[in-house]
Amino acid sequence: MSDSPQVVVVGSCMTDLISYVPTLPKPGETLHGTQFAVGFGGKGANQAVAAAKLGTPTGLVGKLGTDAFGDNYMGNLKSVGINVCHVGRVDGPSGVATITVDSNAENCIVIVGGANNKLTPDDITDAKDMLGSARVVVFQMEIPLETTLAALKLIKSINPACNTIFNAAPAVKELPTELYPLVDVFCVNESEAEVLLGIESITSVSDAESAVKVLKSRGCQVAMVTLGGNGVVYLDEAGVVTHVPCNKVAAVDTTGAGDAFIGALASLMSRNGKFLAFREKVRLSCAVASESVTRKGTQSSYPEKEFLDNLLKDMSCYTRIPGETTVPC
Repeated sequence: MSDSPQVVVVGSCMTDLISYVPTLPKPGETLHGTQFAVGFGGKGANQAVAAAKLGTPTGLVGKLGTDAFGDNYMGNLKSVGINVCHVGRVDGPSGVATITVDSNAENCIVIVGGANNKLTPDDITDAKDMLGSARVVVFQMEIPLETTLAALKLIKSINPACNTIFNAAPAVKELPTELYPLVDVFCVNESEAEVLLGIESITSVSDAESAVKVLKSRGCQVAMVTLGGNGVVYLDEAGVVTHVPCNKVAAVDTTGAGDAFIGALASLMSRNGKFLAFREKVRLSCAVASESVTRKGTQSSYPEKEFLDNLLKDMSCYTRIPGETTVPC
């Protein structure tokens, strides 16, 4: 466990209860499943585990209940080397996610926040030292929004060199206007962008390009929309729109793939010394996410450090590309 995490995630822990079925059930329908599994999830912890498994010193600020799910989860976080000094325990149940995965690797998820809903601004104050020394801090929408805002404001006041990543998931219709300027990289998938922007559908790269322009106009430094198998579209600080495609793979389970992407991006953005252009960090993060969907499970599907190291070895250059906008480490 690192005493000084480079990546800190402020977010949720959920125990995943996963059922594999031929097709997703219709309202009122009962199906025979083919397999059941219990795993570790929650967007915050997923992103922390993804970064940690890639070899990045990582910490988590979160809450677990006093039930068996909480006990098991704490053991899981420690087993992958995550700093858990600011993962608290509160009376009551831990967070739970009920997940159904069909034969096409599509899923539907219901989350019950439990202890995650008890993460407060006071917990952020307690984690001030960890947040003040981090290079990248990551957020999502599975903890109280007031807690996220408190953390973003604190980081910008005590650690302005830190890069913040905000993954606006699960989807919400509206966010406070004060949040956007506090965020360096604002990331949503296509369905989340549809809800947040109030538009009918995002089905193409062109649609995503329009969406990132609207998101960036709200004040974030980089606006990003992930498109699953079609890669990522982002609008950078210089106003340049870029589409980064991803490799096609035979998907088995897409659960947590977006979190694998965010965790990998945080890992790559936290690195000192020579560093990749932001486009390359996005491309490598897509590769990590693509690899994760070829395996069942959530955190258990995330690649290890060796996978990313091999990708880096295959690259012709591990330096900044002249003339291309980057997000500094």
